[in-house]
Amino acid sequence: MLYDIAKRTLDLMVALVLFVVFLPAFLIIPILIKLDSKGPILAETPKRVGKDQKLFHMFKFRSMIANAHTLLKTDPKFRQLYEEYKRGSYKLKHDPRITPIGRFIRRYSLDELPQIFNVFRGEMSIVGPRAYFPDELKEQQIVYPETKEYVRDLLKIKPGITGYWQVTGRSEINFDKRVKMDSEYACCRSIFQDVLILLKTPWAMISGKGAF
Repeated sequence: MLYDIAKRTLDLMVALVLFVVFLPAFLIIPILIKLDSKGPILAETPKRVGKDQKLFHMFKFRSMIANAHTLLKTDPKFRQLYEEYKRGSYKLKHDPRITPIGRFIRRYSLDELPQIFNVFRGEMSIVGPRAYFPDELKEQQIVYPETKEYVRDLLKIKPGITGYWQVTGRSEINFDKRVKMDSEYACCRSIFQDVLILLKTPWAMISGKGAF
């Protein structure tokens, strides 16, 4: 398919340019993370659901305390936080697990930079739907049963580093509206639309309102 070839070419070209442009960040951020808190440089998170429901490990700079995802589910002191996490469509406005350096790199989406390597590996695209956790998809579809068709649509394509709803300034929206927008993108995607989203992404990063 001509679109798929053009999409993959665009992914590789943009990923290469981003790697070169952000090379200083790739060198400095790991040092800051190690100086800031104990733990690995990359986040320890469960696999995400990719195209055709294939699981993959999404690379991110660690912005939280070590083993944060497991602690959220297993540590009694985080029990109330975990319930808030689920009620908030798997997002938290005020997360005590975030480190000082983590707060900065998350605000400007710099923690997402390692996903460039997921693009090189063919697991992600530069532009696409959000990459969801398996339990997130399962539990949120129970809460929002009307979203099952939307989820089927978005899982037909590769997830993206940036996407439609992120650059509209609506990163705070709940799961049902988020997957609806992801589904709309998946059904009507084009290189022209991808380029428009890419052009809007820098402002989403700088303003701290979107995800990169």
